[in-house]
Amino acid sequence: MSDLDAGDTVALSCPACSPHDDTVHEVLKPGGTATVRCNDCEHVHKETIESTSTVEKRVIVSQGGESISTHIDVDPEETVEAGDEFIVDTPEAIFQARVTSLELQDGDARPESAVMDDVAAVWTRAVDNVSVNVTLHPNDGSRDESRSLTVNVPGDYEFRVGATESFGDDEFTITGLLVRDDAEGYRFDQFDEDGDMVYAKDCKRIYGVDEQTTAWSAW
Repeated sequence: MSDLDAGDTVALSCPACSPHDDTVHEVLKPGGTATVRCNDCEHVHKETIESTSTVEKRVIVSQGGESISTHIDVDPEETVEAGDEFIVDTPEAIFQARVTSLELQDGDARPESAVMDDVAAVWTRAVDNVSVNVTLHPNDGSRDESRSLTVNVPGDYEFRVGATESFGDDEFTITGLLVRDDAEGYRFDQFDEDGDMVYAKDCKRIYGVDEQTTAWSAW
């Protein structure tokens, strides 16, 4: 039988909108076969939620230069590793978070993976909405002057080399993409060929050519 109560939230796959990835669900009727509702599409379905003994662990979520600390209940035998993504429900917001490092209870070591029972804190960053740094060069071919800006986009936004992007008053053509250290599934850590794509949540920095003016100064 499940330990959940009505109104609790749980991460489950949704047969209607997300059959392969977990989304946040609200428990409508608890029990061994619980009735749950997907928060994304409001589809109501039944799921078997097994009861497990849990331990409380601290989770720190970083987003846009700020950090939020909360606690989650986890299976003490579960293995967690850098790069894992999971849903974190905080009083401020619900985040899709990626593990960046693990703090152990018995020392300063930061291993790539650990059993939850040995973990003191899980450090993460939000990847559902992210900020990406951009370095722009003027479009007259000069690289003596450059300027920087930050764009805010959904984590699954696709940046492609050769594409022209517009954000407010800024317009630029992408010439290179630098991949974050915690990103997986990429053959290289930097891309500069037309058509190369990096998801925003995996992108550490964008390099581009400013399309606003033919000449400009950083001053």
